[in-house]
Amino acid sequence: MTVIIVTGTPGTGKTTYAKKFAKDKNYEYIDVKEVIKENNLSENHDDELDTDIIDTDKLNGVLIDIIKKEKDVVIDSHLSHYLPPELVDECIVTKCNIKTLKKRLVERGYSESKVHENLDAEIFDVCRIEALESGHNVIVIDTTQ
Repeated sequence: MTVIIVTGTPGTGKTTYAKKFAKDKNYEYIDVKEVIKENNLSENHDDELDTDIIDTDKLNGVLIDIIKKEKDVVIDSHLSHYLPPELVDECIVTKCNIKTLKKRLVERGYSESKVHENLDAEIFDVCRIEALESGHNVIVIDTTQ
């Protein structure tokens, strides 16, 4: 069993990269947004940040059950690096140029505050640092193109 997680700031290309990687390797693609919906894991909604509040421990429990049932998986989410590193073979962090990221987020219709929040997260390298601090084997992929 191989477990690959793809994390990164929203808009950096996680889903595009994860889907292609899964297809190329013939791995099962797991969209954590769908897992959250299917398992009613959204505990609340933060209107100010326009984001759902997710209990990552509950999410991890569901993801671990999925991992146990599958052979090889690619897990796509900016929350995937919260999985215990002993269950993960590789953590891929997608990053992109700030101007490109801003354009992508604006095209998605994100509010100005949500755009700034995500740009700050990318500038301060939040997902990569959190993944490293958790003990993951991190590989950074530039998805600017």
